[in-house]
Amino acid sequence: MTTLCLDFGNTRLKAAIFQNDSFYKEINLTDDNTETIASLITEYAPQKSILASVVHHNPEIETLLADKTRFHKISNETKKNFSIAVSKPDTIGPDRIALIAAAVHFHSGKNNLIIGVGSCITYNFVDQNNCFLGGAISPGMDMRFRAMHEFTAKLPLTQADWNFPLIGYDTKTNLQSGVITGILGEMEGFTARYGEKYGNFNTILTGGNASYFASQLKSRIFADVNFLFKGMYVLSEINN
Repeated sequence: MTTLCLDFGNTRLKAAIFQNDSFYKEINLTDDNTETIASLITEYAPQKSILASVVHHNPEIETLLADKTRFHKISNETKKNFSIAVSKPDTIGPDRIALIAAAVHFHSGKNNLIIGVGSCITYNFVDQNNCFLGGAISPGMDMRFRAMHEFTAKLPLTQADWNFPLIGYDTKTNLQSGVITGILGEMEGFTARYGEKYGNFNTILTGGNASYFASQLKSRIFADVNFLFKGMYVLSEINN
C-alpha cells in the first residue's frame, strides 16, 4: 500500500511517499499545479493520499486526488487519535494536528512537547492522557531576520550561518547570533518550564533545521525531521 502525503506550508510545498508503514522519500515541489500532482500519482501510484495545507492552494488538486486515490484533507473534522481542550479547535492548523497525532502514536502515555520549526515555531503540548492542551507560536528564523531588516532603516537582510560566533564582531554576525542563539534560548526555556510543571515529560523537535538545533540544546530532545509526515500518515490510516 502506497500513501502520498502533501504538506503545503508558508515557505515550501513538499510531498512524502510512504510504502506500507515505512517512510520512503521526500519530494520538494515547485508548485501546486494539477500537472505536478498528476505526475506524482503516475510515478508512485498511491492508493491513498492526504493533504495538510496552511496556504490557499489550487483547489483542483483535491478533485484530482479524490478521483485517483482515497483522499483526505486534514481539518478540524478529521478523526484523531487525541482529544482537544482548547477554546477554538477549528483554528488549529493541520500541520499542528499532524504533529500531535505523531506524538500520540509514537510516544503515547507521556507528556509531549512537540516543537515544529518552520516559517513560525510552534510549541504543541499533548498530555499523557492524549489530550491537546495548546501551546505557543513564535516567529521562525527567516521571519526574525526579515523583521529586523524591514522594520529598521539600516540593518541588512542576512541569513543563517551555522558557524556564527556567539559574540558577533560585525552587524551580520550580531544579527546571526541574536536570531539563532535567541531561538536556542527560547527552546531551552520552553522545555525547562514545561518539564518543571509536568513529569513523565518528552520533547520532540522537527522541521528543516531540527537536527542542528537539537545538537545545540542541553535538554534531552528527540529530533525527527519527518515527524510531520509520519503524523500525516497516521491520520491517513485513521481516516482512509
